[in-house]
Amino acid sequence: MMPSVVEQLGLGGIVPVVVLQDENDALPLARALLEGGISTMEITFRTKAAPGSIARIAKEFRQMLPGAGTVLSVEQARRAVDAGARYIVSPGLNAGVVEYCRTQNIPVIPGVATPSEISSAIEMGLDLVKFFPAEACGGLEYLKAISAPFGGMRFIPTGGIDESNLLGYLRFPRVVACGGSWMVKADLLAGKRFDEVTRLAARAVRTMLGFQLVHLGINGADAGDEALLSHLLAVREEKSPALAGTLFQGRASGRNGQLAVAANFLERAVAFFASRGIGVREETKTGRTGKTVSVDLDREIGGFAVRLVQL
Repeated sequence: MMPSVVEQLGLGGIVPVVVLQDENDALPLARALLEGGISTMEITFRTKAAPGSIARIAKEFRQMLPGAGTVLSVEQARRAVDAGARYIVSPGLNAGVVEYCRTQNIPVIPGVATPSEISSAIEMGLDLVKFFPAEACGGLEYLKAISAPFGGMRFIPTGGIDESNLLGYLRFPRVVACGGSWMVKADLLAGKRFDEVTRLAARAVRTMLGFQLVHLGINGADAGDEALLSHLLAVREEKSPALAGTLFQGRASGRNGQLAVAANFLERAVAFFASRGIGVREETKTGRTGKTVSVDLDREIGGFAVRLVQL
């Protein structure tokens, strides 16, 4: 089953907030973000280029999830939806915009900054809002404090977020994704530096996922090889599906062995590889308390199985 728009935002984890002055930049920017591992973008309605940019992306890149940001009126929301926006984001809690989007079955993510605004959002039937401006309002600790009484509400913090604080926000279970503009700044777009956008996007994704090798399993050709490996590598058995800590072990899955790579967010890691045409072997999934904690990719590297594990 295809994930919903909100699920796709959560699996992506990072929502670039883009101000486009020229709609001719829309396609190369979308391509640059996709190459960097990011499959959504919030195009703000601060310029005349916004509707045309959304329309071009929606037509040419089915794998990109375009949204419209800084939507201040029902008319702007209507124009964004007509252009192909898959979700609507606004800086404040506009009842008219929320009502229009709900009638159109378009996810709407209005901005809030206080407990009163969260209460109003709940009364409107919403369970996902934008926490804005995140850092100026007090950052993660403030978000934790104001969200505590509202157990069903989830957030997309935006404003002042970059690589230095991204991971902290994403680790808060109530955060679905984070919005930010650090990889799509105005000077990069003005200079057509789309290669730099790709580099920054890829670095942001690496920061989020935090891949690290935690286990190397080597299959010996026979009992003699495994005995030698045992002496050389101080083999020990590891029963945890998370394979915590770096270790070497014989008799691993895969033709020649196994590489176990830990990630900060396993589901996001699986989605990242899926976007690159690499799936998982469902029969290898292990879990606890209803959540998957490890799974093998459906592709080996040099005869080594690749297992993703939750940090």
